[in-house]
Amino acid sequence: MQDWGSDEFALGRRALLAGLFASGALAVSGCASIEKMSYVEVVQRLLRHSTQRAFARLTEPDGFWDSAVARIDLPVLFGKPGTLAGAVLRSPAFREKLQHELNNLAEDGARKAAPVVAEAVRTISIRDALALIRGGKTAATTFLRQAMGSALVNAMIPELDKAMRLADNPILNQAISALSGVNVSDAAHALALDADNAIWYEIGASEAAIREDPASTNDPVLIAGLKGF
Repeated sequence: MQDWGSDEFALGRRALLAGLFASGALAVSGCASIEKMSYVEVVQRLLRHSTQRAFARLTEPDGFWDSAVARIDLPVLFGKPGTLAGAVLRSPAFREKLQHELNNLAEDGARKAAPVVAEAVRTISIRDALALIRGGKTAATTFLRQAMGSALVNAMIPELDKAMRLADNPILNQAISALSGVNVSDAAHALALDADNAIWYEIGASEAAIREDPASTNDPVLIAGLKGF
């Protein structure tokens, strides 16, 4: 059990409550309940800002491609030994074009995933908010990802399948046709798995940036809640 009488926790608590009262976020109903609910509110806001930032970046043109953490490599599906047919698929230039096309297609998957994440952030049960606040640069992101499991992959597969078929991209079509026993659905599944990792990397990077500079959110509750941690 935490020592709420310590100077460290007293300072953090006072800063957080000051921010909450200034924003009108809570009504006084007892000190213990305010402390518990306020830290939950901080984590929810941290996740909301982190996920919104990440999806805003990833759904811009070349969002995945230009990201320092979310650029997707060619899925293993396109590089297994013995599966590549013809010189064109062994060409670095062709493979880079294919990689770029897949990163662009991943933007469609991210648009489908964004509301799924937003709903999870809104409804997620947070039992130990203080531990998440104190847990490190990407603690909240890790918690959310574990709670959501394969939800993003499942949401993105049909969207990416549809996007690939509608795009009818000659580079992607040529790559798929060169792989024995592989179809568009297989490619969509493979891309969804990699896009899932990329999205969480971007969310984690956003969380770390917000923890480093909470003022960038212009959110008084979050700024007060992260102060001292």
